[in-house]
Amino acid sequence: MEFLMSGLAACGACVFTNPLEVVKTRMQLQGELKAPGTYQRHYRNVFHAFFTIGKVDGLAALQKGLAPALLYQFLMNGIRLGTYGLAEARGYLCTDEGVHSPIRSAAAGALAGVMGAYLGSPIYMVKTHLQAQAKAEIAVGHQYKHQIFPPQSWKVALAAAMVSGIAIVLAMTPFDVASTRLYNQPTDAHGKGLMYRGILDALLQTARTEGFFGMYKGIGASYFRLGPHTILSLFFWDQLRSFYSTYTK
Repeated sequence: MEFLMSGLAACGACVFTNPLEVVKTRMQLQGELKAPGTYQRHYRNVFHAFFTIGKVDGLAALQKGLAPALLYQFLMNGIRLGTYGLAEARGYLCTDEGVHSPIRSAAAGALAGVMGAYLGSPIYMVKTHLQAQAKAEIAVGHQYKHQIFPPQSWKVALAAAMVSGIAIVLAMTPFDVASTRLYNQPTDAHGKGLMYRGILDALLQTARTEGFFGMYKGIGASYFRLGPHTILSLFFWDQLRSFYSTYTK
C-alpha cells in the first residue's frame, strides 16, 4: 500500500508540473556546446518559453512526454517513498532502545533513492526525448522521432483515459469510500443509519479513526477500473449510435 499510495501521489502532482518539465528540458538543451551569443535563443526565460511552445507547437505540447513521466514518477517515487515508509513502519529507522536514528534514516533514504533512480532512468530518457521534440523553428538539441502510438489509434484514447483517471481517483476516492460505507451501514427500525449521520460525518470518522490513508482504501482497484470503463463506455456508445443511424435510415 505504501508503494501504491506514494506512486499515485507523485503521478497526481506530475500532471500539473509536467509543463514545467517540458520548459526546463528545452531551456537546458538550448545552446548545447555553443558559446554564448553564437546561437539563436528561442526561449529567453521560463515565461517566454511557455508562450513560445504554446504558440508554435500548440498547447498540447506543454504536456509532451506525460505518459513516460507518469510511469517514471510512479516507479521512482513509489519505490523511493514506499521503501522509506516501509522501513519506518518496520522500525528499521530506530535503535534497539526505540530512539530515532538520523544515520539509519539517511542510509534508508539514500538506498531508496538509488533504487528508484536506477529503475526509473530508462523511462526518464524516453521522457526527455519526447519533451525535446519541437517544430523546426524552435527545435533545440537532437530531435528523436519517437512515436508512442500511431495516429488515430484506440490506444491513444485508452492512455488518455488512464492518465486522467489519476486525477479523478485522487479527488473522488474519499467520497467513494464514504458513500460505500453509508450504503452498507446497519440501520435501525426506521431506516436511519447507526454509524454515520452523513457523508461529511463518514469522512471525518474515517480520517480520525483510520488516518488519512483510510479514506483512500481501494484506490488501486478504482484506478484500474476507471480507465478501461471510461474508454469502453465511450467506444460502445459510439458504436451503438453508428449502428442506430445506419439501420434507421
